[in-house]
Amino acid sequence: MTSRLPRAFLERPIAHRALHDALQGRPENSRAAIRAAIQAGYGIEIDLQLTADGQAMVFHDYDLGRLTGQRGPIRQITAAEAGAIPLLDSDGEGIPTLSEVLGLVAGRVPLLIEFKDQDGAMGPNVGQLEQAAVEVLAGYDGPVALMSFNPHSVAELARLAPDLPRGLVTSAYDPSDWHLPRKVGDHLREIPDFDRVGADFISHEVADLNRPRVAELKARGVPILCWTVRSPAQEAEARKVADNITFEDYLAAFPA
Repeated sequence: MTSRLPRAFLERPIAHRALHDALQGRPENSRAAIRAAIQAGYGIEIDLQLTADGQAMVFHDYDLGRLTGQRGPIRQITAAEAGAIPLLDSDGEGIPTLSEVLGLVAGRVPLLIEFKDQDGAMGPNVGQLEQAAVEVLAGYDGPVALMSFNPHSVAELARLAPDLPRGLVTSAYDPSDWHLPRKVGDHLREIPDFDRVGADFISHEVADLNRPRVAELKARGVPILCWTVRSPAQEAEARKVADNITFEDYLAAFPA
């Protein structure tokens, strides 16, 4: 197949939630971590969540607690309120909007954007986050790709922004790791929705890269990314299958 994924996404390692290091004052998905990734020349992966006033924020968790010390879902506060909440282990910076992050990156490195599931069980109750993000992305001049674990989200992105490359984040869906109905995990595990949603690539769980379905997609020419690599040894093993890696907790080497 011919993928719309820009070649840039295969040429440099991708920093998971940007180049974060709490000990260095760079929490995940923060402006500081994004600036550090740009300076190092890495691609950047970020996460999106929705606020009460329908804004796309760069934040991983559904709840504010782990990353800010404040309780409650980010979905129940406004973008202005989120921007005023300091991230832990930062110099006081608040949660950034997608618009702010696009301005920071400004096309200098590839930007891989994950849409966190807004349905709660990978179902069809999605659309508001996708719409908000696509509006902000209009006119962005730089390599960007969109992805989600939820196939319904990827299908919605295909409808809203058919020219933007999009992919599925995929996993072994070990029931002990996922708070999902077992039948949902059993369905998603074999990546049955790839063609239906018009995906261009997958980003697969690193420990599950030897899955036959991954090999089948790779044989079709589908770009295979993976998450999350945490050591040079794991990276070397992952690159036997994956075309590129998403990494954290060390500094990945650039391919020769």
